[in-house]
Amino acid sequence: MSWKRSLPFFFMLVFFIGFAVGQVAWAAPEPAKAKEEARGNVPKVLETTAESAVLLEPFSNRILYEKEAHKQLPMASVTKLMTLLLAAEAVEEGNFKLSDRVITSENAWEMGGSQIYLEPGEEMSLWELLLGIGLQSGNDASVAVAEHIAGSEEAFILAMNDKARELGLVDTNFVNCHGLTAENHYTSAYDLAIILREGLKNGLFRKINAMKEYDLRGGAFKLWNTNKLLWWYDGADAGKTGWTEAAKYCLASSAERDGLRLICVVLGTAEPKSHFRESTKLFDYGFARYKAVNIADQGAKVGTVKVGKGLSESVDALTLDRVSLMVPRGEEKGFESKIELQDYINAPVVKGQEIGAYVVTKKGQEVLRIKLVAGQDVSKAGMLQQMKRVIDSVY
Repeated sequence: MSWKRSLPFFFMLVFFIGFAVGQVAWAAPEPAKAKEEARGNVPKVLETTAESAVLLEPFSNRILYEKEAHKQLPMASVTKLMTLLLAAEAVEEGNFKLSDRVITSENAWEMGGSQIYLEPGEEMSLWELLLGIGLQSGNDASVAVAEHIAGSEEAFILAMNDKARELGLVDTNFVNCHGLTAENHYTSAYDLAIILREGLKNGLFRKINAMKEYDLRGGAFKLWNTNKLLWWYDGADAGKTGWTEAAKYCLASSAERDGLRLICVVLGTAEPKSHFRESTKLFDYGFARYKAVNIADQGAKVGTVKVGKGLSESVDALTLDRVSLMVPRGEEKGFESKIELQDYINAPVVKGQEIGAYVVTKKGQEVLRIKLVAGQDVSKAGMLQQMKRVIDSVY
C-alpha cells in the first residue's frame, strides 16, 4: 500500500487516539468530585416539593438545607408543638401535675376538626389530654389544656406568643392553640424547627412525642400518633403533623442516628403522605453527608475543683451540654480535647456555677467550647469547722 493510500488510515488512527485521550482527560476529575460530594463539601442539588423547608442540626443550630425557610405560612396542627411545649414546661416546673383532673368546657367541646370527642363536663387527666394533643392532634384537647394551664384560651395564646418572642422567633404569630385556619396565624419552617428544638430539651415533651399509641377511656378510644415517621423512618423520635386546606400537608419532625440529631420541617406539600416523603428525603440527605463526633455526654464528670472554706473540700466539674460536633463524613478524625478548670474556689458554691471549660481543637484551632459547671452546692463552713479542718490537716 502506497503512502498516499495509507494517509487516510493514519489520520483516522490519530483521530481515535486523540478522542480516547481527550475522554480520559475529561473524566479524570470525576472520582475526586465524587469523593468531595460523599464528604458533603459539594452537596448534590436537593429538590423538594414543599413550599418551605429546613433541615437543622439543633446542637450547633447549623442549617444543612433550606428552601424559603423564613416564609410566613399557615402551619395547621403543627401549632400544637407550642401548646405541648408550654404545658410540658408548666408540669416540669411543678405548677401542675399529670394527675390533675381537667373538666371539659363547652368552648373545648365546640372545637371541630381533629379531636378526641370530649363531651361538656367530661373529666380527664392532664396526662391523657396531653396524649390526645400529641398523638391524636385533638383540637378539643388543646383548648381544654390551654384553659387548665392559663385560665382561658386567650391567656394561653398570649403565653404562646411570649414564648415565641423569648425564643427570638420573628416569623411566628399565634391566634389559637390548635391550628385551625385563622387570619394572622402563621409561622415559618425555621421558627418551627426552633420550637421543636426547644421542646426536645423537655423530658415530658420528648416522652409524649415518641409514643406511638395509647388506649384512651379504658381502651374504648384508641390514639394513634399521626407522625408515621415513628414507624417508617429509622431514628425518628418526635414530631407533629398538620393539614388544612390553606396550609396543605405539614410536618415538623426529629430523628437521631449514632448521636447525630436532625430536625426537619416541611410546609405546604400538596398530596397525602407527601410531607412524610419530603421529610424522609431531607433526613436521608443529612444523614448521608454528616456524622456526629461524640466526645462526652451532657452532665459527664470530667474533674474536680478544690473548694476553700466549704463544708466539702471539692466539687465535681460537669459538662453543661453534650460535647459533640457535626462534621462531613470522612472528617471525623484529628480532634483533641483539653479541660480548663479553676485551681481553687471559695465556698459558697452553687450547683450549676461555671467553673471551667471543655475545649475541643483541630489542627490547633478551637472548634468547640462547652462550659463546665459545679455538680453540687457547697455551703460555707462555720469558723469552728474551718479551724478543725486546719488542725486535722496539721496532725
